[in-house]
Amino acid sequence: MQMNRLFEMVYILLSQENVTAKELANRFGVSQRTIYRDMDTLSLAGIPIYTNKGRGGGIRLLPGFVMDKFLLNEREQNEILSALQGLSTVKTEETDQVLKKLRIIFNRSTVNWIEVDFSDWSFQNGDTFYLLKDAILTKHIVEFDYYSTYGERIHRKAEPVQLWFKSKAWYLKSFCLSRNDIRLFKLTRMKNLIVTDKIFPEHDLLKTCVISSPEDTCPRRDITLMLKIAPEMSYRVYDEFDEDQVEKNADGSYTVSVTWPEDGWVYGFILSFGEYMEVLEPMHIKEIIKEKLQRTLNKYS
Repeated sequence: MQMNRLFEMVYILLSQENVTAKELANRFGVSQRTIYRDMDTLSLAGIPIYTNKGRGGGIRLLPGFVMDKFLLNEREQNEILSALQGLSTVKTEETDQVLKKLRIIFNRSTVNWIEVDFSDWSFQNGDTFYLLKDAILTKHIVEFDYYSTYGERIHRKAEPVQLWFKSKAWYLKSFCLSRNDIRLFKLTRMKNLIVTDKIFPEHDLLKTCVISSPEDTCPRRDITLMLKIAPEMSYRVYDEFDEDQVEKNADGSYTVSVTWPEDGWVYGFILSFGEYMEVLEPMHIKEIIKEKLQRTLNKYS
């Protein structure tokens, strides 16, 4: 209890600069004599706390104490504050509290120069993200219904390990108790999430957690795609591909070479370009795209 009181005393002095022993005594429900004993304890611990008597006097910390203790220059302080500020998509009450304390400790305000938001315009992960975050930190087993790529609804029970942002989507790395193996689950496909009261033991699954695809996807082979993209899609070329993957042609079109694991996402990506993309290689991908386009055409014939 005393340690909590001592820490909060320092925090109060950092934020208010000056406070009386009576105010502290009333706040903590102790006597003023106890507050003065706490001051002696803090002083022995190397914290430069002192009192000013008279009108406007009170208990204070020596100016400059915080900076001497943290040994961080102004640029380093700004980097820390900016890193926390940029986490708008996972912003929690705890993040706000940490930012508030650090602003006081560093004696500065932050400039809202950046905002990071991983969500798209149509979907929010809602409570799922925060429930999983708490389950990971407290090591509670979770249960949920999961929809596979083929629309199959499967009930899963898992030990959550890490939230992972990959390829414009959030995933959960976990040890699936239903499959007795490490699996990756896409948050948008998780429904009816429940955090159970069962706690799983401490173990570092991330050391052996090598996952290249979602849990409902069979092992995939890598393929090298050669794609021709029309000039109308110039903005997407530079959005979707690295510069060393792109060659600009004399007619303004682009030839792109990229190596990806072959799966349904690749087919959907190619189709999303519509008439503005042509698959040059490999041949079996050309045939798959032709078949999918024919099926679509048949629906409208």
